Amino acid sequence: MDFSRRALLTTLPASALLAAAAPLRATAAAPGVDDHARILSNTLAILTGTPESNARPEVAARLADIASTARGHLTAMDRATPGELFPNLPLGTSDPNLNTTYRYLYEIALATPSTATQRRVIDALAWLHDTYYGDQTQGYYGNWFTWEIGISTHVTKTLILLRDELATHHPTLTTTYLASMDAYLRNGKNGDVDLDSRFHTGANLADITTNRILQGALTGDGARVSKAVADQLTVYATVEEGDGFHADGSFIQHESVAYTGAYGKNLLTRAVQTLKLLHGTGFAPATPLAPVIQGWITHSFAPVIFEGWLMEIVKGRTVSRPQTGYADVSTIVEAVTDLSSHTSDQDAQALKSYAKSIAQVSPSPPDPKDFVSPVTIAAYADILADPAIPAQDLTPAHSHSAFNAMDRTVHRRPGYAFALARSSRRISKYEYMNGENLTPWFQGDGAHYLYLTGQDQSQAFGIDHFTTVSPYHLAGVTAPVEPRRTIPDLYGAPWYDNPEAGFTSSSEAQNRYVYFPLATNTHSGGAHLGAYGTASLVLGDDAAHAARHELPPDFVTYANARATKSWFMFDDEIVILTADVHDPADRPLTTTLDTRITDPTSPMTLKEGPGWLHCTGPDFSIGYVFLTDFTPTARLTTVTNSRRLIRTANPDTPITKQIFTLSQEHPPTPHPHSLAYALLPNATRAQLASYGDSPLTILSNTPHLQAVEHQDLSLLMANTFSPGPHQAGPLTIEGPASVILHTTPDGMLRLALADPTTTRDTVTVLLRGYRLDVVSADEGVHVRRLSIGTRLTADTRSLNGRSVTATLR
Repeated sequence: MDFSRRALLTTLPASALLAAAAPLRATAAAPGVDDHARILSNTLAILTGTPESNARPEVAARLADIASTARGHLTAMDRATPGELFPNLPLGTSDPNLNTTYRYLYEIALATPSTATQRRVIDALAWLHDTYYGDQTQGYYGNWFTWEIGISTHVTKTLILLRDELATHHPTLTTTYLASMDAYLRNGKNGDVDLDSRFHTGANLADITTNRILQGALTGDGARVSKAVADQLTVYATVEEGDGFHADGSFIQHESVAYTGAYGKNLLTRAVQTLKLLHGTGFAPATPLAPVIQGWITHSFAPVIFEGWLMEIVKGRTVSRPQTGYADVSTIVEAVTDLSSHTSDQDAQALKSYAKSIAQVSPSPPDPKDFVSPVTIAAYADILADPAIPAQDLTPAHSHSAFNAMDRTVHRRPGYAFALARSSRRISKYEYMNGENLTPWFQGDGAHYLYLTGQDQSQAFGIDHFTTVSPYHLAGVTAPVEPRRTIPDLYGAPWYDNPEAGFTSSSEAQNRYVYFPLATNTHSGGAHLGAYGTASLVLGDDAAHAARHELPPDFVTYANARATKSWFMFDDEIVILTADVHDPADRPLTTTLDTRITDPTSPMTLKEGPGWLHCTGPDFSIGYVFLTDFTPTARLTTVTNSRRLIRTANPDTPITKQIFTLSQEHPPTPHPHSLAYALLPNATRAQLASYGDSPLTILSNTPHLQAVEHQDLSLLMANTFSPGPHQAGPLTIEGPASVILHTTPDGMLRLALADPTTTRDTVTVLLRGYRLDVVSADEGVHVRRLSIGTRLTADTRSLNGRSVTATLR
């Protein structure tokens, strides 16, 4: 079920959305006072549990943790010095300190403290407002998110938890805070959401509107609740560009960052929370939202989770945080558990089976103690204990997910998952912000992550991978041999500060050139046919270097390498072709075929053979087959770095890892280099030794055409990069395209076509020598029999890189 946010926003002004969006927000009954009370009671059940949930033994640890946290904060308050409410959180110039102070007060209120303690929290809220928050001319320094979302989130929940005592002890404080929170919506309009604002989209919009739903219920302001619900409904739309969920399962935030694993995760949490908050009220939308949210889980989240680990390719700057990919998934499982109570029996069964499967396959299963709601903890315990619920992943073990709207690809087989990050004029090369992800430069240049079954991925990837692996030697990357400096090192601050040139902490110029610069290439995409797929990328500079002549003289930019790359993903092999490797500045380059890390006490072993290399560790085995005549260099080194190297807020914790790097050096030369090789996950040495009888044939590896045929699978895959006709086997492909041809055992031919530039009106392929009839074809695929073969033309303009297919006989 898709709602078109873009259609809403382009046909209606934001001010008219509430009145005109009735089909989306129609309610079961006219909202009234009882509905406000129901929202508040639903909120309390979420935050503090119910008598039934809190009597469950599985919930005891969460309740004890809430109480212990509150006691710790209260004790700390006694040690505070002037200018702070909690020790080591001085106020007045640090917005993170103010936000954390408000969070600590919320965590005290959450413990349902005594009347005296409630009044202590209320008095602290009043003091904070009078001293550090209420004067909007002094506030709003640092990060906009703190003032429009972070503080408001903590304050709103605290006011709900203490509302009875507030009525007697400080009856005006709630309305005072609401007026200030409205005033801090500076990216909004008249103290409310602005759907035209670049700040009020996606997960950010969900956060703001959830706060406003609660605020309206707290004050009996039905208009505020209704407007917030209507605004939030726009995030359930399937979008064609920019922030939100796309038709191919991609999720984008900040207009160009692949962000399913952070902002997308937050949006999922808020969306499910809205279902719970509005349940049983007249504010609940008549159009069911649960199927939309379940579609996100199935098509956007499940493919990027492997054995309970959330993949790095969709986490933006949060890859540099200590929280692991397993903890990330815990949040998603919490949402899955909650959603299962708000959907049909069949859908609920699928969701519960998914939650149970993650618990069973993950080396670090979700810890219910970390769930927000005691009610969810009890429901999750029921799922795990129910023998009638089978454990089943939502993503098949044989699958291929082409998230071309966000330049990401995930290829899965029993035993491994291969995840690939690309970039383009649509999608950022990386994300850096607020001192997070300090060395990100090549994370969107074809960096890949090979997850192997049975491994503890926190020992192979995650924060320690980025801490110890050189940013110039990420797996799959071709990079100049040239050191780069971080933003704080360059400018002495977490951003480039030059207001006269348009650079402030959250300006559009800062976003465009510092935080998440786009690439300059148009070519990034691929085709997928069933469980098989291809991807392609043409490397280029980032937007900052391309605009070098327009930027201030002290603004530093870096030039990238040039190369044309393709990935062909089969069952046992991932074939990688790289052509036209060169550098316009004549610098030496390095292509890193792969990188792995292990604990130094669990060493890796390397074994070379003719045209292959085998790398084994304590719990993995990977083969590398070199399909053309080149000899890469394999190195085993031990590296110790601090986690602060990649994030300024990380603790100065030294991490030591043994690192395997397989790389090829490219000295400056007038003749561009090329490479062709295959990764064989879980390969044995015997399999590699017999790979001389490889089923693979490299049909072409040039900057115009890269193509591979797999004889055993009867598959031909091709990526083309330049105008004009390109021949690969029986295919003649016109212009830039991605094509897969599969000949089935019963003689039918299946084709997939895609436009990796996302700019072409059509893609045309001629099957020479085959005069075929159509068995089936997707909408927009036109088939014509000619004297020399069969021509297929696919309408691709509105597909945003998605594949179309046809079956011929």
